[in-house]
Amino acid sequence: MQRYANRSGHSGVVAYELGAGSITVTFTGGERYLYTADSTGADHIARMRELAREGQGLATYISQHVRECYARKLA
Repeated sequence: MQRYANRSGHSGVVAYELGAGSITVTFTGGERYLYTADSTGADHIARMRELAREGQGLATYISQHVRECYARKLA
């Protein structure tokens, strides 16, 4: 997992991991979710990857666009 830059200082995301056609996101409460192109759509995965690398806007994007479209919640 790579630490999320959190440039705004107010993000609910703390880390992420990029996979082939997927992104795993860890939130401040420790919850980890896997988002895939199949569950979320390739365009959303591409945008989430960009935001993760930029370190800003990922939590907002998830809550506004893909909220419950994760492939699975990880332990």
